[in-house]
Amino acid sequence: MSSSATTSSSATTSDPATTSDPATTSSSATTLTRDEVAYLAHLARIDLSDAELDHLAPQLAVILESVAAISAVDTTDVAPTSHAVPLENVFRPDEQRPSLSPEDALAGAPEVEQQRFMVPRILGEEV
Repeated sequence: MSSSATTSSSATTSDPATTSDPATTSSSATTLTRDEVAYLAHLARIDLSDAELDHLAPQLAVILESVAAISAVDTTDVAPTSHAVPLENVFRPDEQRPSLSPEDALAGAPEVEQQRFMVPRILGEEV
């Protein structure tokens, strides 16, 4: 029984997908290491170069601090909502309004055929 525990332990250390989450085991909440960013990139299936890892680590730390500040807001007295504005299906009445006659609408067209606007062909073959 102890041999299987040893086997599974060695398997988890060699496979990055099964290792413990370094983002939750970070020693500092404001600093992310290259390895933590690489782990997160692995989870997101994003290939990052060494330069990108070095560049993104401090930026991701700032983003996480911002999210932590939002999470600290007391929302116990705020009702859950799916939309910020409490409006649903706002429609205007379907009424007839004065509009252009077909003749007036086609009066400024460069070319008209059978009371329709004629436009240059943009597709190769006629369907």
